[in-house]
Amino acid sequence: MAQPPAEISGRHPSGDPRQEYLAVGIRVALHPMADLATEPRWSRIMGTFGEDVVLASQMVSAYIKGFQGEELGSNSVACMTKHFPGGGPQKDGEDPHFSYGREQVYPGNNFDYHLKPFKAALEAGTAQIMPYYGMPIGLPVEEVGFGFNKDIITSLLRQKLGFDGVVCSDWRLLSPVVIDGQVLVEAKCWGVEDLSLEQRVEKAIGAGVDQFGGEASPEVIVQLVRSGRITEERINESIRRLLRDKFRLGLFDNPYPDPDLAEKVVGNSDFRKAGELAQRKAIVLLKNAVKAGGPVLPLKNDSKIYVENIKAETAGEYGRVVGRLEEAELAILRLSAPYEPREGFLESRFHAGDLDFKGEEKRRVLDILSRIPTVVVIYLDRPAVMPEIAEKSAGLLAEFGASDSAVLDVLFGRFKPTGKLPFELPSSMEAVRNQKEDLPYDSANPLFPFGHGLTY
Repeated sequence: MAQPPAEISGRHPSGDPRQEYLAVGIRVALHPMADLATEPRWSRIMGTFGEDVVLASQMVSAYIKGFQGEELGSNSVACMTKHFPGGGPQKDGEDPHFSYGREQVYPGNNFDYHLKPFKAALEAGTAQIMPYYGMPIGLPVEEVGFGFNKDIITSLLRQKLGFDGVVCSDWRLLSPVVIDGQVLVEAKCWGVEDLSLEQRVEKAIGAGVDQFGGEASPEVIVQLVRSGRITEERINESIRRLLRDKFRLGLFDNPYPDPDLAEKVVGNSDFRKAGELAQRKAIVLLKNAVKAGGPVLPLKNDSKIYVENIKAETAGEYGRVVGRLEEAELAILRLSAPYEPREGFLESRFHAGDLDFKGEEKRRVLDILSRIPTVVVIYLDRPAVMPEIAEKSAGLLAEFGASDSAVLDVLFGRFKPTGKLPFELPSSMEAVRNQKEDLPYDSANPLFPFGHGLTY
């Protein structure tokens, strides 16, 4: 079997994930996402570590220590862990960026499960926390968005869990984005839509928010203090937290990045090699059919291949690329997890809705699979529902953001697949609709379970 290229085999040079951020002067990272992907339709799954609480907690902890170090200091990048207390269990998978997705639900009574990765983040010393937009339904707390929710921020996060760092709201919690009289992005003020801007600010600060993301209305806070509705002492609490992080990060000593250092650090060859290695290690081999001559994968270097959504020039370094399906011995198709396109300035950027292939695209793919042995490589920004494609494919791989060369290295045996699924792949949309939003591994008879992954 062919060996991995020398530049991506073995251990890459020791690197620190914070170095590129520091080099360009980014001192607060609006991540990691500690949310759990228990609702497969949710559009933000690509930012999570999957649906398993143990795995996600381990990854969140390592992530924070990688950016901050053992304690926040002049060589740290502060982490703003989000979205407290867990943004995964969205009703019907809709996202609370939008009013129709504002409800966060717990039909499996599994609130504490979603809280565990945040406990790991607090133990790792995360400097900051961001609550989500969602409005909790059916919990013994006020049914208002988490950024306005004193039960969640003060009672749970501050008092019960002991967090004294910065709480920054998610973006545009208070006011909409309006251009030429048109609302492009609505305010995410769920549960308090009837309150005025001043009342929303007062409620959020009263709930425990220190900083508002994406807002620019300091005059409102000044007026609330002058009128006595918010005390100076309360404002000073937040100021102390914000200034403390700036002092710990050394921003009052030397806030300026070095352009010459940035030129050397950002995108250097060692970091690129580490990224290339990560892409290959993350690819998951879901299926490898056995034909007369043995397993289909890995492919032979002289194979005559037909490719879609892969650069022919890159594929030509691995096999003999042909332009027509009839001329090929095998086809390689790169696909993406399906979604329902939506209109709107922000909505069009979210992959939401059903997860299954439909209509002409489904017929087209299945036609190719019926005519020639075909390896399907699918990008999973969300779990895809693809039982027919899985059944008819000769090989099936999942990737989470990989170059053509990373995919082809695995297909042609230059790198052995090692990845495992971070979430299960449901067998049908009916199974998706019947599962509970807050429970992991909850769809009936999944096509591939959490943790599935083959190798050569």
